[in-house]
Amino acid sequence: MIQTIRNAWKIPELRKKILFTLLILLIYRAGNCVPVPFVNVAALSEYFTYSLENTVLGLYNAMSGNAFASATIFALSIQPYINASIILQLLCVAIPALERLSKEGGEEGKKKIAAITRYSTVGLGLFMGFAYWLLLKNADLLTDPGVLPAIVVIVSFTAGASLLMWLGEQITEFGIGNGISMILFASIISRIPSMVSTAVSNLMAGSLKWYGALLMVVGIAALIMFIVFINDAERRIPVQYAKRVVGRKMYGGQSTHLPIKVSMAGVLPVIFAQSIASLPATIAAFFPAPESGFWKGVLNAIQNTSIPYIIVYFFLIIGFAYFYTAIQFNPVEIANNLKKNGGFIPGFRPGRPTSEFINRVLNKVTLFGALYLAVVAILPIIAQKVIGVPGLSIGGTSVIIVVGVALETVKTLEAQMLMRNYKGFLE
Repeated sequence: MIQTIRNAWKIPELRKKILFTLLILLIYRAGNCVPVPFVNVAALSEYFTYSLENTVLGLYNAMSGNAFASATIFALSIQPYINASIILQLLCVAIPALERLSKEGGEEGKKKIAAITRYSTVGLGLFMGFAYWLLLKNADLLTDPGVLPAIVVIVSFTAGASLLMWLGEQITEFGIGNGISMILFASIISRIPSMVSTAVSNLMAGSLKWYGALLMVVGIAALIMFIVFINDAERRIPVQYAKRVVGRKMYGGQSTHLPIKVSMAGVLPVIFAQSIASLPATIAAFFPAPESGFWKGVLNAIQNTSIPYIIVYFFLIIGFAYFYTAIQFNPVEIANNLKKNGGFIPGFRPGRPTSEFINRVLNKVTLFGALYLAVVAILPIIAQKVIGVPGLSIGGTSVIIVVGVALETVKTLEAQMLMRNYKGFLE
């Protein structure tokens, strides 16, 4: 990876793209230091640490690079855009008109889908900004709870989310890699110094043993290697194309394969599952914490380090992995496309037998990919219980995102260098 970046840096065109991407990320990090007016930031940070860290808002805070807990203009990060994209993707499956627009509309259809996503992002930004303001008001964290300050706070959050969406699109068009992924990558990476500082402080204070710190470092390294290995893993189904004569030329007859990636669903099942599994703790955070009795036991059971939470979280990830894979990959459509193009899987007749075979293979691969996501997601939680280092409960999600974005960016650089070499050869 380092060698790829060095080679890309030597090419003027790619060097400009890399510098442009770094400039956008620098603007993003600078915006994370600009607080929204009328908010008591010091009281908010303390309230967040003691009341909201183990809720779904802790996930939002991690994805925003601690901006959510500081109420900066980028507090909502790119969550409104991600949510709008996911909702629209699901609606494209449920609503035939949107499905036709996305598949048959060509460039105009893509532009319309992108415009709908942008408008949806602004709408979700307003809704999430209002919800965040309501949280601040109920927790008495506003310096002025009036109507005009409320409008300023909500509009500031929405404007920050809209600006981030635009910055991400600029990276996608003029920079390196996917802009939204790069912003998410920068947010997670920015938390590493504070996590290292916390671990060192715990180590010096004696609350973290030296062998625990060593085990944590080795575990993170092993986790990264495992994610890199699984990220490129795929099941290849052999496909044979029949020979056919068109005019005086013969076409077909070649052999190829149909790749099915193990981690087809990516990190989305983990994010969905974590949001739902953390929902009870999020709701409980808005009420006074019980000191004893039945509700105290319920509160302990829904925390993100409890055994019931881990079990529910594990099965939710598996369920969402199957759900998202079913949306992305349609065995019947694949079988029909193979049949139209004269392709077939050796040993299976075209049509329904082919789609049934692809479906069986897909279910097995999806199960392995879902178990991989579930294990990676719950390992940091178990490590937090064993080692006692706070802040590891969202580590699995963060590591999957960081490693995935890094690998995808390197592949983008390699593809652009390959295109440049081919262009030079042809000229």
